[in-house]
Parts: sequence; structure tokens; C-alpha cells
Amino acid sequence: MTVALMWEARAVEGRGPELLAWARARTLAPAPLRRETFAAPQDRVLVITWWDAPYDAELPELPEPDGGLARRAVHRWRFESVEDGA
Repeated sequence: MTVALMWEARAVEGRGPELLAWARARTLAPAPLRRETFAAPQDRVLVITWWDAPYDAELPELPEPDGGLARRAVHRWRFESVEDGA
């Protein structure tokens, strides 16, 4: 089964590039099958990781940003892959 973990944070105003650099520098052990990092307006950063694991597996996740970098608590979601039906 493929599980996707989503991590989304919003930086303190004007610190989006710093939050993006912080997220990109974080490593996960073990490494996921795939990892993508996105940036959006309002200083938002999104990281999605893909894992070959059961839905409820204990998997490494990015922590809360340190140093007062985030405007609010990180949002986290977990999804499992489903058949497309096509």
C-alpha cells in the first residue's frame, strides 16, 4: 500500500523563503519513496512524502519549524492510495 503524508506550514509574514529552505534541509530516516516540496502565496510551504507502508505505520515526519518561523501550528494529513476506477 502507498501512504502519502502531507505537511503544510505558513511562515511568519515575509519569512516564506526561510521556511522553504528550512523544510528542504530536513532529512527523514528512512527516506521516503518520493518527496516533493511546494511553495505558495502567503508564505506557505507544503511537503508531500510517499511511503510503501500500511496506513497506520509509524513513519518519520517533518517536525514543527523552530525559531518562531511558523505563523501557526503545522497542518498534517495522511492519505492512502486507492484504485483509480478508470
